[in-house]
Amino acid sequence: MDERPRILIVEDEPAIADTLVYALKTEGFTPEWCTTGRAGLEALAARPFALVVLDVGLPDGSGFDVCKQIRARSAVPVLFLTARNTELDRVLGLELGGDDYLTKPFSPRELTARVKAILRRTNGSGDVLAGGAGSPGRPEILDNRSAGTQAASEKRPHPFAVDEEQCRISYHGVALELTRYEYRLLKALVQKPGRVFSREQLMAAAWEDPAASLDRTVDAHIKTLRAKLRTIAPNEDTIQTHRGLGYSLKPAAASAPPEPR
Repeated sequence: MDERPRILIVEDEPAIADTLVYALKTEGFTPEWCTTGRAGLEALAARPFALVVLDVGLPDGSGFDVCKQIRARSAVPVLFLTARNTELDRVLGLELGGDDYLTKPFSPRELTARVKAILRRTNGSGDVLAGGAGSPGRPEILDNRSAGTQAASEKRPHPFAVDEEQCRISYHGVALELTRYEYRLLKALVQKPGRVFSREQLMAAAWEDPAASLDRTVDAHIKTLRAKLRTIAPNEDTIQTHRGLGYSLKPAAASAPPEPR
């Protein structure tokens, strides 16, 4: 059985695709080439990939739209290829969930180096590796001791549980459906309840290249996180805004369990 990392290439230019296939094979990967976004999505649905190399300009649509569809179903890393090198395109690609951005023309060596760098940050199957104190393979149940009073935590356990191996966070026992960046942002907040994080600190925790993102990107992700948390506990305001400072997670003692639905 071939255990080499499988890389999906979605690129409509045969000359570029041939170069990518050759470079990736030479570096020990198993590349698979598709010429359209639709074919790429079908391949992702059929079998697992460690990473997707995605051209922005495809014959059946934008690679950005394809990335949106990928993110709706998978956390597989995405490396964008594009002929445009504007800041707006780079920021848009990263905000949509892309992991890196490479402008044409590029060298095969740089491409494979970027692929390897992305995979070092992942476990090779599309899940983000996260460092921390939790034991591998076991959910890390966070109590209130890191945020304050031990007596309060004994009365009411922390509502979050972080499973670092599966990159999953549960809230009041319900697993949250999170994007890559939502997971990283929430994990940073959950690990230190009560601490106020600036937008810059949250960008550094969630994005590989914080300089490529914007303050409003953090705000937008916090908004979607709040919406997802409120579907489970409508009466809780778990993530607090500190005007001019940033965001914090409300300590467990100040959180109430959700009402029965």
